[in-house]
Amino acid sequence: MKYFLWLLKAAIFFTLFAFALNNQQDATVHFFFGTSWTAPLVLVVLAAFALGLIVGVLGMVPRWLKHRNAARSTQVTAPAAEGAAPATAPKAPPSPILPGDVHGI
Repeated sequence: MKYFLWLLKAAIFFTLFAFALNNQQDATVHFFFGTSWTAPLVLVVLAAFALGLIVGVLGMVPRWLKHRNAARSTQVTAPAAEGAAPATAPKAPPSPILPGDVHGI
């Protein structure tokens, strides 16, 4: 399994390397107010990808903090005694999700 993962990583690396070698022509990105940036196409694509990652992470930070605070508050309110018997009967396992029951985006 370890060798398979290294082989997969090498294949991804060489694919991206070949992409970079095939896209060395200059591309011009025009911004507002007449400013522009001229760079190899692969750098433009890499910059757009990195900017997308940054925007995605910054968009998730509030939700991460909300979940972190919720987890911290449940840890504080949990009973401190480990050997104590539960006050209620154990819950039944959740019912399986059927294809018609899924409500999503």
